[in-house]
Amino acid sequence: MSAEQDIHPFTIDVPQDRIHDLNARLASARWPDELPGVGWAHGVPVSYLKDLAEYWRTGYDWRVHEAALNEHPHHITEVQGQRMHFLHIRSPEPDALPLVLVHGWPATFSEFLDVIRPLTDPRATGGDPADAFHLVVPSLPGFAFSGPTRRPGDGDTARYAEAVAGLMDRLGYGRYGAHGGDVGSFVSPQLGRMAPERVVGVHMNGPMTFQSWDGNDDGYDEADKERLAVLTDPSGERFGYAAIQSTRPQTLAFGLHDSPVGLLAWIVDQFQQWSNPAKRLPEDAVGRDALLTNVTLYWLTDTLASSIRLYKEASQWGAPAERSPVPTGCAIFPGDLTIRALAEQQHRIVHWAEYDRGGHFAAMEAPDLLTGDIRAFFRKVR
Repeated sequence: MSAEQDIHPFTIDVPQDRIHDLNARLASARWPDELPGVGWAHGVPVSYLKDLAEYWRTGYDWRVHEAALNEHPHHITEVQGQRMHFLHIRSPEPDALPLVLVHGWPATFSEFLDVIRPLTDPRATGGDPADAFHLVVPSLPGFAFSGPTRRPGDGDTARYAEAVAGLMDRLGYGRYGAHGGDVGSFVSPQLGRMAPERVVGVHMNGPMTFQSWDGNDDGYDEADKERLAVLTDPSGERFGYAAIQSTRPQTLAFGLHDSPVGLLAWIVDQFQQWSNPAKRLPEDAVGRDALLTNVTLYWLTDTLASSIRLYKEASQWGAPAERSPVPTGCAIFPGDLTIRALAEQQHRIVHWAEYDRGGHFAAMEAPDLLTGDIRAFFRKVR
């Protein structure tokens, strides 16, 4: 194995001056005005963000969460010329199935923290040891400790899949499963299309299926018509962030890279839009500290700009995908816009479950339900 292919242990150890700089910027933030009584209709309310930013500065302790992240084994390698950070957690069960968990945007690898133990060690958490997994949790190129992408096109979801496949090959896993939500719901099935002889099954939560719609809503039930109405809303409000990120990502990046308040507002707004619609605030859905750990990872690694390049560069946005031959399972949570008839055009669905709790960020919002669904699906394909 060449030096380029070496896998190195990695420990998160952010220099203290970065924390001081973050706190100083939060303390000196300039706040915009806002209209009275509009709530979240125009975006994140100033009063809400002021309170959250002050907690980030004075109540949230990065060192506590850094230590918690370091409880898991982190590694760094290089795949196709791109630095790759990943967690690799081996199950105590020798016959465990390798499983790669692929995060989305604006999440990071940290979205999976609450599912790691039950998936790797079900015996210790009251489950069946036959459901155990060896977990690989990568930071996609351009995210967190994988660092920024350096070449045009490396933000393509198909390239992401190639990088993840290369990582699994380097780890010696010739047979494995894949799970993903959001961006991960593009990357994980692409792994199956690339290597159907190696990927035993693909599990997703809330995959986007709009690419396969032909514009005719005849035959769809009322729930699916409501989802189509959101997907085709001419105001584009639900996807306003994506319109900006897919056209002018570099222009947007200046403000979010320079201002932690700007970064916080941008990411919090997406959590408010996409998490469980029954929850009033995004932190009610995912927890205040978990939300801030996610934002802090973007800030401390300077990867917001490179993370949003995928919206400009991803070839799979809006394009019908080749139907995957790999057995596929889907878990649908409140607020998801997945339409089964369209999903079946792109995937070989063998498992489908809908839940009334949780949301788009399922691993953070309902880790117990997601864990159970992953187990149930992979029992069928192990």
